[in-house]
Amino acid sequence: MASMLPPAPVIYLVEPFGGSVRRQNANTPHIFWDDAAVTRGDGIFETILIRKGEPANLEQHVERFRRSAATLDLPDPGREHWIKATREAVADYVRERGLAAEDVDAKCVWTMSRGRETTGVPTAWLTIRPIPDSVLEQRKNGVSVVTTPRGYTINRGEGGEAEVPWMRVGAKTLNYAASMAALRWARGEGYDDVIYIDPETDRVLEGATSTVVIVKKGGRLRTPKPGPGILPGTTQAALFAHAEKKGWKCKQKDMYLSELLKAESVWLVSSTRMYARVRKLNGKKLPAPDNAAEVQKLIVAALDRA
Repeated sequence: MASMLPPAPVIYLVEPFGGSVRRQNANTPHIFWDDAAVTRGDGIFETILIRKGEPANLEQHVERFRRSAATLDLPDPGREHWIKATREAVADYVRERGLAAEDVDAKCVWTMSRGRETTGVPTAWLTIRPIPDSVLEQRKNGVSVVTTPRGYTINRGEGGEAEVPWMRVGAKTLNYAASMAALRWARGEGYDDVIYIDPETDRVLEGATSTVVIVKKGGRLRTPKPGPGILPGTTQAALFAHAEKKGWKCKQKDMYLSELLKAESVWLVSSTRMYARVRKLNGKKLPAPDNAAEVQKLIVAALDRA
């Protein structure tokens, strides 16, 4: 009888400080009991789309990964050995599935924790896995979204920075338990995803695992300005860079819930999902715009060129 288990991921261990990279057996444990990834969720990660056998938007991801490390006072993860490990892992993934590289789309995740309490040396690895069917379905059919407060507010000071100095913002951390809880709650209520808003002002923040982008009349793209509570999005950055070359007017600015309801269309963009049009918001149907296919092609082209 054929196994119903999904194919094993390709896993590479990445030694910190520019050390060696090597393949790890997916059935062999690697994380120790006292690793900060397990005991505290203390670390960073980055999710990269492998598109047509190549890591998409790679430089944006490298820079955010290094920025996240600096924000959490972790050692600089470096650049070249992560790229080397990714390319080796992709080559293994392509070969083992018997596919042509240009036919391979997959999900790559880089992870680095603060490491074991007993050694203090960071632990780092990456994985390559297929893109889940649920993600592909959201690309195709869009998502139903509910807005919700995040549960806490990071106030901005006069310069736009977080008022609480130890509350590190702008880092993509492993501490995703709250976001996963928000998604479970939303799905229990009949929605696919959430958009966080400031409960006092209805200012739009971000999705649980995505950046919010709206399309307005006149060829305008808008996204919430990054800052406390809003992580800069790599897919959004690639989209805006490409769209501006195509004549779109792009801007990061404070955005409010009422603007989502008035926009031509609302999108959640992220690395592996690429795009998902918000077809229903807080129970209200958002009609598909005439340029939906054009926006989709714009996002795909942005990632193909990044």
